[in-house]
Amino acid sequence: MKRFWVVVGCVGTFMAVAISTALTAPRETGVAIDKVVQLAFAVAALVAYARLRDRWMTAAMTSLTIGLSAWIWGQQVMGVQLPSSTIAPLGFTLVPVLCLAAVVVKAQQRRAGDLLPNYRSRAVVVLDGLIVIGSLFVLTWVSALESLSRAWATEGAGFATVVAHPAAYLVLLVTIVVMSWTHQAVRQWPMLFVALAGIAQSSSGWVFAFYISQGITAIPAAADVGFMLCPAFFLLSALAPTSDVEPTPGRMRTADLLHLLVPYLPLAITGLFVGWNTATGGRLNPVEIYAGILVVCFVIVRQLLTMMDNIRLMDQLRVSREELRHEATHDPLTGVANRSLFQDRLERALAVRDRTRPLVLLFIDVDGFKAINDNNGHAEGDMVLRNVAARLKNNVRPEDTVARLGGDEFGVLVDGGDADEIGARLLSALAHPHEVRGRVHHVHASIGVAQRFSYDSAVTADDVLGDADAAMYAAKRLGKGKVVVHGSPLPEMT
Repeated sequence: MKRFWVVVGCVGTFMAVAISTALTAPRETGVAIDKVVQLAFAVAALVAYARLRDRWMTAAMTSLTIGLSAWIWGQQVMGVQLPSSTIAPLGFTLVPVLCLAAVVVKAQQRRAGDLLPNYRSRAVVVLDGLIVIGSLFVLTWVSALESLSRAWATEGAGFATVVAHPAAYLVLLVTIVVMSWTHQAVRQWPMLFVALAGIAQSSSGWVFAFYISQGITAIPAAADVGFMLCPAFFLLSALAPTSDVEPTPGRMRTADLLHLLVPYLPLAITGLFVGWNTATGGRLNPVEIYAGILVVCFVIVRQLLTMMDNIRLMDQLRVSREELRHEATHDPLTGVANRSLFQDRLERALAVRDRTRPLVLLFIDVDGFKAINDNNGHAEGDMVLRNVAARLKNNVRPEDTVARLGGDEFGVLVDGGDADEIGARLLSALAHPHEVRGRVHHVHASIGVAQRFSYDSAVTADDVLGDADAAMYAAKRLGKGKVVVHGSPLPEMT
């Protein structure tokens, strides 16, 4: 960083000497110094950006170099004081456009977790810039540019030089300011110097436009100071270091406010100014009408994109909430309900006062599962548990609840049905061999059943679970593959 500031000092000293020399020298000599210095720094910036492999900024510096070369050829060689071809104005006008593309690309480099597509974010940035420039164009046209266009800039080359390219730099500045609050890649020294280049170029451009609007074609040398500084700032931008500083929550909130206000503030000011001008007797000419319609179209498209983004974000928020709710209430291994959801549904079922069908709760313990885990590893044991959960779900109705209560214990809640028949069906389903990774595992289950036939406010979910748990242990004592209904006589052990 210290080395960079040494470079800044050297460039600043050189520019101070060059500017003072250009301002004090005879007119022709001063102009020559001005353009040679601009071209030298533009070429240096071009080389620096090419080494960084920054394609958009390299293209911007190429455009600036071509524009300056064409301007020097026209002024110094051909003796034309103002641009007579489209090469120089086109080159100057493309510079901020290409820089804007570079800023947008940089802003998209580090946006992990962004919920919106990159192309849509870029489109919004471009539309914001178009809204700003369109609004300011209408405002300046109503106040000054109409006379300017009649005075000199009626041809395309003159218009691009006097109006379009400083206005484009203004859009670039607005974009950098807005995006610097939310994008770490934009909030860096390189982008600061790009912004300074835009300020310098745009300032001289508007001063140049003012003189032309007054009918003055012999522009004072001082008006070119910004033009001289612009390529130097571009060079410093290419040489500037970067750092990693993430946006704070406060900065993000401010960014949201800026993102909301910046595009529409100049539009509102322009609307008030044009309305006042019309109310006081002014008339809108075709340029103002068509430019205003175009800006309104930009706003409509911008709002449509915003609505689409809001719909997309709401859908993603809804999906995220559903996923979180599912994760909070379901077992991550088997995908069935967890103990919390099972208990909640049991409590709701017990609260039904006008029960006409029995409520059946089955507490299932997988026999022989520990041996599978110990002999074949937890991964294979997990696959067996998934198979068990799948078979339980496949042998009850969709409205019934299957849950993993912990370890190798499962619960099934059935509203209506014969307890003995349900238990026998589940036992049969689990008794079939489980083939996992080419190995066949035989597991059995001990099932305890608790039933409730009517509403009883004194009975809690824990009471019913306790009854089913006790019945399950009674089934275990009888041997593998047994079903015991709580409160029923136990079969004799064989």
